[in-house]
Amino acid sequence: MGTPQIVFLLYGLQWTIILALVAFAGGTVTGLIVALLRTSESRAVSRVTAGYIALFQGTPLLMQLFVVYYALALAGLRLEAWQAVAIGFTLHASAYLGEIWRGSIEAVPRGQVEAAKALSLGYFWRMKDVVLPQAIRISLPATIGFLVQLIKGTSLAAIVGFTELARAGSIISNTTYKPLMAYGVVGIMYFLICWPLSIWGTRLERKFAVATR
Repeated sequence: MGTPQIVFLLYGLQWTIILALVAFAGGTVTGLIVALLRTSESRAVSRVTAGYIALFQGTPLLMQLFVVYYALALAGLRLEAWQAVAIGFTLHASAYLGEIWRGSIEAVPRGQVEAAKALSLGYFWRMKDVVLPQAIRISLPATIGFLVQLIKGTSLAAIVGFTELARAGSIISNTTYKPLMAYGVVGIMYFLICWPLSIWGTRLERKFAVATR
């Protein structure tokens, strides 16, 4: 594999990282909203949010990207491939992160929430000062684990013609007729990104487990 092929793979890697970061950032904001609505005292709001989460967790990511890109185009809203996959992955991330953080919010000891209510703290301040700081700490290992899955999931963006790392590897494989070499290098690149994150998540999980003993 020559220099032009390596440069092209690095181009794909660049867009894999950008797409993952955009989706994770967007999913963080919308996922927090989903988590707060899911733990709302309103049963109707909680059920609607639960349905939203179930929709994205119960359908393949590939289908979600397909629907965002092609269904919106049929509705008259034509998006560039980059825009479509960014929206699709953000919606996907919001559902999964929302559920992760919902579990973390509910894992905060009930006594602390009751104590905050006894101090007449409103919902906003109760969440900001008491619940969310602890919930974020609890959720970090699972959140990092999801980020790893999100990075690997960006390979599905090829369905709408978006060129990220996996698609770049496929193009090189088809032009050089050396699929083992092309996908081997692609696999190594994914590994070099995901493995440190996985190690970090595992260490955080162990650290927090020891701290709660």
